[in-house]
Amino acid sequence: MTTIVAETAQKEHARYFMRDERDEKALLGQARALDQDALAEIHDAYYPAIYRYISFRVDDLHTVQDLTSEVFTRFIAALRKRLGQPRSIGPWLYGTASRVVKEHYRGRNHWDLVAIDESMAAEQMGLAESVDQAWARRELHEAIQGLTEDQQTVLALRFGGGLPIKEVARLIKKSEGAVKMLQARAISALASRMVERK
Repeated sequence: MTTIVAETAQKEHARYFMRDERDEKALLGQARALDQDALAEIHDAYYPAIYRYISFRVDDLHTVQDLTSEVFTRFIAALRKRLGQPRSIGPWLYGTASRVVKEHYRGRNHWDLVAIDESMAAEQMGLAESVDQAWARRELHEAIQGLTEDQQTVLALRFGGGLPIKEVARLIKKSEGAVKMLQARAISALASRMVERK
C-alpha cells in the first residue's frame, strides 16, 4: 500500500511539478486574469499533493479538507490583489499550506478525543481494530508534533507530498544535504518516540 501511494505521488510530481517553467508562468499569467480554466487546472493539478501534505501534519480528515480548501481560497485571494501575488504556483501553495497548518494548531483547543474514520467500518474492520488504528494514527501525529518545524515540513513534503529531495530543498530554501539530514534526524526521532510510547 505504501509503495502504491509513493508511486502515485511521484507520478503526480513528475506530471505537475516538472512542468516547463514557461508553461507554469503562462498558466500563472492566465490565473492572474482569473481565467476559470487555468484556475481549475491549477486546482486539479495541485489539490491531491497539497491534501496529502496537510494530511501528513493534521490528524482529522475533515479538518484536512477544510485546510486544503483554505489554501486554494487564499491563492485566489492573492491573485486578486495587486501586491503579494504568487510568483510561482507550487512553492506558493506549499508555503501557504504550511502557514495554514501552523495557524490551525495555534488556534486549536486540545481535546483528548480520537476520530474514528467512518470508512474503517466500511472496510469490515472490527471496532477494536478501528480504535487501535485511530490511536496509532493519533500517536504518530503527536510524535510528529514533537519534531522541529523544519523536520515536520521535510517529512510532510517528502512523504505527504511525495516530492524528491531536490524539490523539497528548493521549496524550503535549504541545501539537498541539509534536507537529507533533517529527514534522517526526523525519522530517527520518530522511531525513538514511537518505541518509547509502546
